[in-house]
Amino acid sequence: MGCYFCQRNIKEIDYRDTELLRRFISGLGKIKAKKRTGVCSSHQRKLAKAIKRARHLGLLPTTTK
Repeated sequence: MGCYFCQRNIKEIDYRDTELLRRFISGLGKIKAKKRTGVCSSHQRKLAKAIKRARHLGLLPTTTK
């Protein structure tokens, strides 16, 4: 199993694509670890930045409660 983004040839991760970002967030709203998701290092950094950006703009919740 390789990186989700490398397999689909996705270069940039869009912070507005909340459905995609939700796949990489746990039930409590935490960003899932690289070992759990199988994402490579460069895409994990881009993913974390996109999730944080979406949270800041209110597109994603910071917590579930």
